[in-house]
This record gives sequence, C-alpha cells and structure tokens, in this order.
Amino acid sequence: MDIADAVESLTNLWSLAAQQATLRLSLHQLGALRAVESSPGLNLTALAERLETGLPTASRLCDRLEAAGLLERTLHPERRREVRLALTPHGRNVLGEIAERRTQALATALAALGPAERAALRRGLRAFVAAQDAGTPPPATGGGDME
Repeated sequence: MDIADAVESLTNLWSLAAQQATLRLSLHQLGALRAVESSPGLNLTALAERLETGLPTASRLCDRLEAAGLLERTLHPERRREVRLALTPHGRNVLGEIAERRTQALATALAALGPAERAALRRGLRAFVAAQDAGTPPPATGGGDME
C-alpha cells in the first residue's frame, strides 16, 4: 500500500462517518458549516472565497442550509448590505455529531495498530504538518512510488 492508498482509505473513513450522521450533508454544505463555525459572523463574500465558488452558488448553498435550520443570516448592524452568517444551535449539534462519529471511526481504526505503529504514525503526521506549515512545495510528479 502506498501513501495515496492510505490517504484514500482515510478519506473514505472520514466521509462515511459524516454520511452516517442523522442529517446527511453534501461536502459543500459541510464545508460551508465548518467555515462559519470557525469564523462566526463570516459574510457571504468571504464564505464564497473560502469555498472557492461564486457568490450566487454560495448564496444558494446558504439558502438550503438556512431552510434546513442549520444556518442563519443577519444584516450587519453598520453595513446594511452585508449579510453575516452564523450557525444555529441545530447546526452546531449536527457538526458536533459528525465530529463525534469521525472521532469514533478514527479511534477504531487506530486501535488496530500497535503502540509502535501509532507512535510512528504520529511522528510522520507531525512531520507532514510541519512541512506543509513551512510552505514546502509538493514534490514534482514523475513516477515516484511514495512509499
């Protein structure tokens, strides 16, 4: 198994855990809720930028999330043309349930590893995050086996 297979396996685990939640959300809906969770009061333009989508698409996405009771829009108190986004209590509960399901799925997978394997994985992931934080460019593609 190479790194690409491992990443694919982890991605599947992560997605399946989210899809097993009481309320199933698309990846875009989940991404929007996570963005609003991390930046309360985010405006629609900033959300569209974070999701790398157009403003009309972000607005329709928010329409659906608002209709489901997960998101609320309010006018900015000083800039009436600016719409601020916030999670509703139901939206926070849904994200909490998804996070719990993901944590459980990951814990189950990690429990199958021995202590030395978990320690090696922890070291490897820390090094990976540090390299990404340092802005290390990805390696050139060209047939490396990535093992």
